[in-house]
Amino acid sequence: MFIDETTVYVRAGKGGNGCVSFRREKFVPRGGPDGGDGGKGGDVVLVADPAIDTLLDFTYRRHLFAKNGAPGQGKNKTGASADDLIVPVPVGTLVHDAETGLLLRDLDQPGVRACVARGGKGGRGNKHFASSTNRVPREAEDGEPGQERTLRLELKLLADVGLVGLPNAGKSTLISRISRARPKVAGYPFTTREPCLGIVEVGDWRRIVVADIPGLIEGAHEGHGLGIEFLRHIERTRVLLLVLDAAGVDGTPPLDAYQTLREELALYGHELPRRPHLVAANKIDLPDARDALDELGAALDVPVFPISAVTGEGIPSLLAALADAVRQAREEGEPPAAS
Repeated sequence: MFIDETTVYVRAGKGGNGCVSFRREKFVPRGGPDGGDGGKGGDVVLVADPAIDTLLDFTYRRHLFAKNGAPGQGKNKTGASADDLIVPVPVGTLVHDAETGLLLRDLDQPGVRACVARGGKGGRGNKHFASSTNRVPREAEDGEPGQERTLRLELKLLADVGLVGLPNAGKSTLISRISRARPKVAGYPFTTREPCLGIVEVGDWRRIVVADIPGLIEGAHEGHGLGIEFLRHIERTRVLLLVLDAAGVDGTPPLDAYQTLREELALYGHELPRRPHLVAANKIDLPDARDALDELGAALDVPVFPISAVTGEGIPSLLAALADAVRQAREEGEPPAAS
């Protein structure tokens, strides 16, 4: 199951209490106060882990509590500080404060850490309260409470290429052809119900990461179909590949499908309309599919690649063009920022 948004409650550890103690030793009368300080409470730290690709674990783990610091002891012994609670999350996780909506951290690189709740300081022991007028202090501080807050975690996948198309355009077949990803493939709409990532080898030791999202329909930016729920996963992609059904199996001419996709991307915003994109005219192995290529080529000012995800025809040329587009996008700047 793919979970890309959840809410968790985090609480850092409380600091240990200071100790009230007096030195008791033979031949040492009036030894004075020797109460130690309490230890610090543990922090709650989120770490981007590339081995995790979903927020599913937090469906069953809604509360994250770090341990408390140990109290101080006599003989000036400081209590042990608690270990931090290290919580792995997928790379690409956005951490928001659920109450204010403020973006706290974007964990967009493997190993990036975010301390989302700091542990409380330990209280001071009675040795700190000794003075010339108070030689027998019987007071100590309590440890400070740890921070606590409710977080909203949102996952936006990191990929070089985002596959966009109407239902049944053949995106799942394409990603299964060019990578080892194995999404569900069937002859009915919305077989893809969750994003799917695939790593594509393009030769010369080059690799690109491709993301397949559920098919878009008209009105996807308003929540129709499954589009708006997963459109955020292509916000970070460097290049978009619009996959069209050149055969028009579902009755939609490929040029109309292209215009629908561009319109939905424009209405969704987040600079997706300005993202570099290529067009793949899929299913050219079917009758009448090649007849639509001339119309597409004449109407569009972007490269159109005739392919067949089933037979593999045209795939090498498409991958080479995608690799060049990704390389150029990388040279021009960083991946699109989270919004």
